[in-house]
Amino acid sequence: MSEQRLTAEEAVRLIQPGQRVFVGSACATPRTLLRALEELDVPVPGVTLVHALTDRVGIGDPPRTAYRHRVFYAGRDVRDLAASGQVDYVPISLADVPRMFTDGHLPLDVALIQVAPPDADGTCSLGVSVDITKAAVLAATTVIAEVNPAMPRTRGDSRIPTDRLDYTVEVDSPVTEYVHDPATHVAEQIARYVARLVDDHATLQVGLGRVPNEMLRHLHHRRNLSVHSDVITDPVADLVDAGVVTGPVVGSWAMGTSRLYARLATDQRFSLYPVEHVCDSAVIARHDRMVSVTQAFTVDLSGQVCTERLDGALYGGVSTGPDFHRGALAAARGVPVVCLSSRTPGGEPAVRLALGPDEPVALARADVRWVVTEYGTAYLYGRSLAERAVELIGIAHPDDRTALLEQARERGIVAPDQELRSASAYPVDEEREIGLRDGRRVTVRPTLAGDRGGMQELFHRMPEKDVTTRFFNKLTSLTDRAADHLCNVDYDEEMAFAAVVGPPEHERIVATSSYYRDPRDCFAEVAYMVEPGWQGSGLATALHARTVEYARGHGVRGLTADVLMSNPAMLKVFRRGVGHTLRMDADAGVYEVRMRFTEETDPG
Repeated sequence: MSEQRLTAEEAVRLIQPGQRVFVGSACATPRTLLRALEELDVPVPGVTLVHALTDRVGIGDPPRTAYRHRVFYAGRDVRDLAASGQVDYVPISLADVPRMFTDGHLPLDVALIQVAPPDADGTCSLGVSVDITKAAVLAATTVIAEVNPAMPRTRGDSRIPTDRLDYTVEVDSPVTEYVHDPATHVAEQIARYVARLVDDHATLQVGLGRVPNEMLRHLHHRRNLSVHSDVITDPVADLVDAGVVTGPVVGSWAMGTSRLYARLATDQRFSLYPVEHVCDSAVIARHDRMVSVTQAFTVDLSGQVCTERLDGALYGGVSTGPDFHRGALAAARGVPVVCLSSRTPGGEPAVRLALGPDEPVALARADVRWVVTEYGTAYLYGRSLAERAVELIGIAHPDDRTALLEQARERGIVAPDQELRSASAYPVDEEREIGLRDGRRVTVRPTLAGDRGGMQELFHRMPEKDVTTRFFNKLTSLTDRAADHLCNVDYDEEMAFAAVVGPPEHERIVATSSYYRDPRDCFAEVAYMVEPGWQGSGLATALHARTVEYARGHGVRGLTADVLMSNPAMLKVFRRGVGHTLRMDADAGVYEVRMRFTEETDPG
């Protein structure tokens, strides 16, 4: 090694006025060097510290700093300094930052980093943070490194030649650990919805937010997953231990506990690479079933997403989100997900008519597929502006939905008669996968306001005689208002189920049930519609059993239905139904059917 060994105080005195000084990232932040720089009797004038997310900058509580900071991510490390005017945020993808170091946009004079001790091959590992740090080391005029024996030697492309280290400072302290704050109920619910979009054999990008990491805890029933992510966190190691993640675990930096760091050093599945490789959209797109989870702050009714400002303050940044989102868009069977709480920490609606002038668009509306809040999942691909608005209002906070709908009507985004009756979260726990007697499988789920088009398509696949038996009329079309009535329910006084087939992004409704409770006697009028190709499969019987189960659990005393005498198939379904007694009164070619729920439902 040709470098000179110095104390931290000696090393930072080498920094000259006006220089740009790169600071190593995340849990590999060179704390000892930064503290020595801030504690100089006379700060070095004109110095700018260049960095992405760090463990901590400045000193004191609240923190203060003697230097300007040019940052690519506004995390907790600089958030308290923002009001001082000493923080300059650069909205840029982290994958583009390395090029800035080399093409003259942002030349670096000094790089302060932390590394593992050198190996016999003449290289040092950057340990838990390769990210933009490797590019900075190779581009900076002078490199000053903390050498820490606690830093794990990581696989992948984390090595730098020791002759790139001009000066070293010996430190011996545990690598900084990071543990997410406990997930709130809101984050937990969002995570459960997101996890449902992950299939076996998927590749995951997890990011730093609470929701993506909480989502990992709900994947223990998946199989053969892989990870290709900007950051690796402890829950990834949990999934490896559980045998859920069996493929490669590729990241650019790691933030977790010593348990994770030990895994990085010993498990050959884990490897870290520079951010320009890991976050290259073309590289990401090579992964089949790539799942990208972007944590956002606000979304407007057309689907535009903001990830950089929260309650009027700079927060987060462009970071790697758009790159992973685009990569997942291009991947075979990719799943790009945007998740956010329905309300900001300041209590403002996160689903808005339009983004504010200070809320930059990180993801264009044409690129947004799934949007998830604690109230459900909206799928926007191929949807019109009106359909998008209805989907997004449906997952907004219940107290915000009426105002949003009125604003959308006033702007002409939705029809003047558009309604939205649900005031609660989409009841995801009520979804069921059902096997039919002919071997086919369907998912029976509660309907959504956005199912209007699917209901109309089902209607037009029904023969005239089935339309007559369902609607007691020779209808030739199902109006928007009528379709809304069938799928836009409140999940309490009204309920509707759809039996669907196909993947969530283009599923097809093949059968429906709906009921409307009469408050006078707490009986509910029920009706069914089954596509001809699914009649005789047992689907109607299964749908009826599911409807009875739900109605009983929500205070309904029984079901009523009017059935034409020319519809013996529906009568057979009711006669076979369990959990209720049956009474039929004939009148003018119609059976008035009354099904009173019994005390116990026969599971048979």
